[in-house]
Amino acid sequence: MKLFIPVFLLGLIMISCGKDKNSGVNAPANLTVSAVVATDNSGNVNFTASASNATSYEYGFGNGVFQTISSGAVTYRYPASGTYTVTVVAKNSAGQVSKTIDVTVTVTLSLVWQDEFDTPGAPDPGKWGYDLGAGGWGNNELQYYTNRLENASVSGGTLKIVAKSEVFSGSNYTSARLLSKGKFSFKYGKLEFRAKLPTGGGTWPALWMLGDNISTAGWPACGEIDVMEHLGNQPNKIYGTLHYPGHSGGSADGNTTMITNAQTAFHIYTVEWNSASIKISVDGTVFHTVTNTNALPFNQNFFLIMNIAMGGNFGGTVDPAFSIGTMEVDYVRVYQ
Repeated sequence: MKLFIPVFLLGLIMISCGKDKNSGVNAPANLTVSAVVATDNSGNVNFTASASNATSYEYGFGNGVFQTISSGAVTYRYPASGTYTVTVVAKNSAGQVSKTIDVTVTVTLSLVWQDEFDTPGAPDPGKWGYDLGAGGWGNNELQYYTNRLENASVSGGTLKIVAKSEVFSGSNYTSARLLSKGKFSFKYGKLEFRAKLPTGGGTWPALWMLGDNISTAGWPACGEIDVMEHLGNQPNKIYGTLHYPGHSGGSADGNTTMITNAQTAFHIYTVEWNSASIKISVDGTVFHTVTNTNALPFNQNFFLIMNIAMGGNFGGTVDPAFSIGTMEVDYVRVYQ
């Protein structure tokens, strides 16, 4: 009898401790979802969800972006036009209920920054600075970058970046590398370069971007978006590439496309970039797409760079007969 009582009490305690914590709590029910698309083509959509007993709502906006909120009301701005299947999950500790709806959004981009290169002389100092010097720039390149008019100037409605075979401060070639760092940067949008590329084996022109935080995060943690790279030793082959941790240098995330007359005609090199994807194209034809996520460094401001490198690990052997090569840029435009 003395042993029975403690065992009985212990059993009551165990039954009490194993009691369903959700006793009396009902799972969410009667979920309704509505969406109001802004009429100004901004991409904004006002969502409202309601369910009995729900304590939180998880939205999947149909483009790889998710958001969890405690109330059912949220405004999301779509970066691109399209029809999206939106999933809403109403939750509490006892369970969940979900519902999907389709929304069609039209987004009109506005021109927010540009350089049309209409003023002869040096490139606009309010928009462009220079990287200066030699040392290979991490790729064993052969040029010395200057800020001379001989290497970068505006005339006839285009910017001309000129690589030259000449001895200068210990290097056998000169060129220019212009960048908008500290003057202009942006997060998400559409960037267009209209350019004609230089001729000559060993030339390596590039139109690209780096993350604003490169001074603190370093490379490749800052992220790099190469909208266009071209090798004089591989005429008409256009490279579009992303560099980031785990995918940099020789293991970068990129693709190529072949075009005609890259060195004798102007083409439009474009990146369309938002929180869901990064698309690189030539003349409106996309040839490389990367899914953007919060784990990648492409959700911050980036600045612009234009340059011609000579030789190096990627540029290859410089033609001994090379004397001068020019990249002409008709315009640079940023839309958001």
